[in-house]
Amino acid sequence: MRAPVSASSLDTSLSTDALMAARMRLVLSISAVLAMAVNAGPPRQPVASAVWLAFCGYLLHSVLVHACTQAGWRHVQGKAVHWSDVLWFTLIIFVTDGVQSLFFLFYFFAILTSSFRWGFEEGARVTIVSVASFAACGLGTSTADAPQLLMRTTFLLALGHMIVHWGGSKLILQRRLTLLGDISQLSNPRFGAGRTIARTMEKTMAFFKASHCIVMTRDTTTGNWTLRTLRKDDTCEHVGVETIGGIAESPLVTLGHPHTVLSNRLPWPLHLFLARSHVHGPGASGWHPEGRDGARRSAAVAAMLEARAFISAALPLRLGEGRVFISSRNGHFSKSDALFLAHLMEQIFPVIETIEVLDRMASEAAATERLKISLDLHDTAVQPYIGLRMGLCALRKKATADNPLLEDLDKLAEVANGVIADLRRFAGTVKHGTESPSGLVLPQLHHQAARVQGLYGIEISVNVEGPVRLDDRMTAEVLQMVGEGLNNICKHTQARRGSVRLGCRDGRLHLRIENEGGEENFAQFRPRSLSDRAAALGGRAQVSRCRGGGTAVLIEIPI
Repeated sequence: MRAPVSASSLDTSLSTDALMAARMRLVLSISAVLAMAVNAGPPRQPVASAVWLAFCGYLLHSVLVHACTQAGWRHVQGKAVHWSDVLWFTLIIFVTDGVQSLFFLFYFFAILTSSFRWGFEEGARVTIVSVASFAACGLGTSTADAPQLLMRTTFLLALGHMIVHWGGSKLILQRRLTLLGDISQLSNPRFGAGRTIARTMEKTMAFFKASHCIVMTRDTTTGNWTLRTLRKDDTCEHVGVETIGGIAESPLVTLGHPHTVLSNRLPWPLHLFLARSHVHGPGASGWHPEGRDGARRSAAVAAMLEARAFISAALPLRLGEGRVFISSRNGHFSKSDALFLAHLMEQIFPVIETIEVLDRMASEAAATERLKISLDLHDTAVQPYIGLRMGLCALRKKATADNPLLEDLDKLAEVANGVIADLRRFAGTVKHGTESPSGLVLPQLHHQAARVQGLYGIEISVNVEGPVRLDDRMTAEVLQMVGEGLNNICKHTQARRGSVRLGCRDGRLHLRIENEGGEENFAQFRPRSLSDRAAALGGRAQVSRCRGGGTAVLIEIPI
């Protein structure tokens, strides 16, 4: 598994690059001052003063930027620094020899730092402004040499474009490495295949800055299509999942299955001469324009998605087929983007299929184990409570009417009846499972709260914030942790009130179990069972004191 590139490591890399650029800027300014000192001649005094003022000013600027960068000041590590370099270089060229000045090579420093730190677009802007500034300095001096101006301007533009292209490629590769690391981290069987696909769609759409993402998969055994959709600014919890019997009429299934399709709406009049859609097949040496029928199909897909540009790649499924669509309403995609999307799907979907197989095997094994556990529950738990209830009924019959224990015996018999009903209900749930476990979270929590109030007289409030979508195993773990937390309140505190809060935020499940403050003093402790359960699910449990003096157990689990 590839290790993900964290945000902290990226910030450290950017700070290191800024410090290196500051050092090179300082070296460049010192060498320029030394060069002017060595070649100092008898020019006119006003010109010499302007030259020394420009060079010494840039040296002072470089010293200040280096000192602030080394001190860790963020505001000197932004885009304004390389734009100030362009202004200083323009001033230096203007006060020296104009188009004859060798200091025009300084522009390449600004182009390098902007493109390798901020990408293609920023580097291209710096290149264009540098070329325009140099041309203006050349035309604004009396020593302008048209052929030399043309050659140096062309050289600056051509080499600057190459630098910008490579610098932008470096940042794109870094972003792609980060995405691949995030995707590999999401490939965890505990999350389930559906959750992994949803998070992959969210990460992929954010990477491409797309407005719409669609994943279509078809199971060859049933012939049914599963359609997953996600729109811009939505989280993975809002992925729409729909099962469709057949969508042969939809434009989404008319594209060539093994091919990667790239479509961009070209501005007028380029669309009259250039192809809008290109395809790249498996084993092909390159891209080639789509024919008339292919272009018509791509136009239908773009109209359906209301997109200016889209990419479609085949999914490498062993047990079916499918495609992924990434569309944008305002931007455009490159051929490199399309190939990377196909490569990304080749990396993640074989793992997702493995997760589905593991999940199916775990569900089948769980069904067999549930049957065995339900039988064991009936024999080892339900039958003893039935015997206890019969014994209590026998004692009740023996007791006289004036016996002071009658009320207690009736209460114990009622509690035994409730426990027997709960055990039978639990055994049935274990045996048959549940079709919608996420919908049973809130009723089960209320049932646990009512049980605690009936047995111990402790009032427990239940609050579920927003939609909580959990699979069957996670639901069982949550209910078990809530039960343990409530038991701790009953056994180890004198509280008469408590609360359970459950919610999902930022891709994590938050469970908070509180109790009101009692007479006992608060002492920091670690709930071993809850902590072990949370750690087994990749999360953590911590204990803190509430404002009213009570205790709160906060459990966070990534989902």
